[in-house]
Amino acid sequence: MFRKISLTLLASASYLAVNLHPAAAIEATEPTVVYADQMPQRPAPVRTASADRSTMGGGFIEFLFSDGQSGRRYQPQPSYEPRRALLPPMDPQQSMRQDDANEPARPAFDPKYAKQTVEYHGREGVGTIVIDTPNKFLFLVQGDGRALRYGIGVGRPGFTWSGVKTISAKKEWPAWTPPPEMLARRPDLPRHMEGGPQNPLGARAMYLGSSLYRIHGSNEPWTIGTNVSSGCIRMRNEDVIDLYGRVNVGAKVVVL
Repeated sequence: MFRKISLTLLASASYLAVNLHPAAAIEATEPTVVYADQMPQRPAPVRTASADRSTMGGGFIEFLFSDGQSGRRYQPQPSYEPRRALLPPMDPQQSMRQDDANEPARPAFDPKYAKQTVEYHGREGVGTIVIDTPNKFLFLVQGDGRALRYGIGVGRPGFTWSGVKTISAKKEWPAWTPPPEMLARRPDLPRHMEGGPQNPLGARAMYLGSSLYRIHGSNEPWTIGTNVSSGCIRMRNEDVIDLYGRVNVGAKVVVL
């Protein structure tokens, strides 16, 4: 006579950890009837609830990383660590304004040094250049008691001079080679600089005789009206271009 053996399979934590998906654990709580003469010699392998096994090893490990209901796996949550705020790119004009703010304050150009026609009652003839060093003016005599007047920068104390010269040469955007005397005072200066907007001789130069002195432009227009040079006569670039077109080589220059 066959005896019925009623086996109740209970889910346990260790059983789940090794074999069962959570869904399979629920099915295993139902009693299963097995006849003694039909019992296998070896324990039958337990079926999983799904043929689609987890890549995490199944069982208790998968249970821990699922929501316990539909087998959905745990999804890492986004980090809520505070992030550094990104600032928008700075406007180029704003950047330039900040750069300008770091520059030392420069005096505004005094309108009295702008080019203008004035009365002239000196003895020099038409076409003569007269340089009034103390008052920082250059006059180009026009005749009929008139002259064109330009503002200039002149030599620093100890570098002013006076005399009569002639314009020996004219150059546009001249190159600059500091003389040995200047390099001895300023060894940081370049030994040579080609002409251009950054060149301290500016847009035009008129050479005075065989001396090292010139009437030339400047890339520092705020120095007009001051004692600033090593003996040369500085003008704003727009003014030296105007004067350059009005005088010729051989013109007389009187420095007071």
